[in-house]
Amino acid sequence: MLSTFTRDLNTAAVMFKTIKQALFSTGLQYPAVTEPKDDGCETKATDYEIRTYKPTKWVSTTTSGMNLDEALGAGFRKLFKYIQGNNVNKVKVEMTAPVTCRVNPGDGPTCESHFTVSFYIPEEHQDNPPEPSDPDVFVENRKEFTAYIRTYGGFSDENLKQEELLKLVESLQRDGVPFVDTPYYTAGYDSPFKLVNRRNEVWILKQKYEP
Repeated sequence: MLSTFTRDLNTAAVMFKTIKQALFSTGLQYPAVTEPKDDGCETKATDYEIRTYKPTKWVSTTTSGMNLDEALGAGFRKLFKYIQGNNVNKVKVEMTAPVTCRVNPGDGPTCESHFTVSFYIPEEHQDNPPEPSDPDVFVENRKEFTAYIRTYGGFSDENLKQEELLKLVESLQRDGVPFVDTPYYTAGYDSPFKLVNRRNEVWILKQKYEP
């Protein structure tokens, strides 16, 4: 009976942690960033931030289509199954933040774009990530990269992402800093159940990045 009681307590603790993360986005691991350089190049501007991410592993899936939100939703579901144990070792992996989507826009208005949706792999699995069971899911080794980042709140959709991306581009052009047009990233930090103090970002790379 004692073992059953202990198991029930552990289950309740896991459920409470999951609910707390969903409602408040607390206790989530973030990918590591480097310390800002004191050279005037790595700083926070009035309306965007310059952030350099260290080399890390992410679990990702890629799809093509015309709609960013649909691609993000489909990719999220595949990756959520992965962290719930749909991997070779059937290991459950902690949820992390942010969920990123790398967007390679199509060549024209009627051409499909390519989307890569990714979860950061938590620190305890960085050295040896569980191998995905789904052939559409893969472990991505991200090299160090620097991005210009604009943060905004509320519930985000494709139109709002595009508006914030345009604002970021206009800020970078205003400041005369080097950047590349594509690909760009969107990043979300919160569960759909979190109603206030939501955090969303759009990222533009400082220089061309080769995965």
